[in-house]
Amino acid sequence: MSVPAAEIVPIFATPFGVVVLPDAPALNESLLPLFSARATPQWHEPSRPAAPRVFRSRDDLYEWPEEPVQRLARGMLAGVSAVAASINQFAPEQFAALRVESRAWFSIVQPDGCVPSISYANSAWLAVYCVAAPEPSPSRFDSGVLRLHESRLGTMFPDATTSEARMPYKHGHVTWRPQPGQMAVFPGSMTHEIALVRSLGALVLVTARVRFVGPEQAGVPWW
Repeated sequence: MSVPAAEIVPIFATPFGVVVLPDAPALNESLLPLFSARATPQWHEPSRPAAPRVFRSRDDLYEWPEEPVQRLARGMLAGVSAVAASINQFAPEQFAALRVESRAWFSIVQPDGCVPSISYANSAWLAVYCVAAPEPSPSRFDSGVLRLHESRLGTMFPDATTSEARMPYKHGHVTWRPQPGQMAVFPGSMTHEIALVRSLGALVLVTARVRFVGPEQAGVPWW
């Protein structure tokens, strides 16, 4: 008996991009001492309770005048724009007419620290850039990873075929290991976390919430 032909289309797909920022080693070398010097109560995000092993700055990072920060902001927003443009149907001139809005902060996650699960409303995209990362833990493969939580298939019955499905059809949480100079870009609505850092050295990240506003778009809510 012949096998019927089948056409498979990935519906409800979730974009996840990885961008490498140019000249990242020199940029990170300039950012690290600046972030270390400002990991103080004066620069802490007041709406977030202080955590013993994690520092999160205020979300006005892109407003800092320092040249390395401005260079980082330009690189991150260019990377997010490249990811967003690659999956939509705008002509280049239409995409260029969109206004970019963003809020960003830096985080320093010390050993035995983590960033609990969270998602961000009023944000189309989230970008997580790695400034510095410790060596992987020899005993915990998920030490310090960015974990994206699967939520689409919570009611689906799992059987032998679904458990061995290939990407992009495989279900379950997805992890990405931060590497200095690399940036992950994904929808801001996705619940995600930074897993416990189980190795020596701090994980230093810059996170940005990003959205694009059209020329005629009105009523965009505040962050």
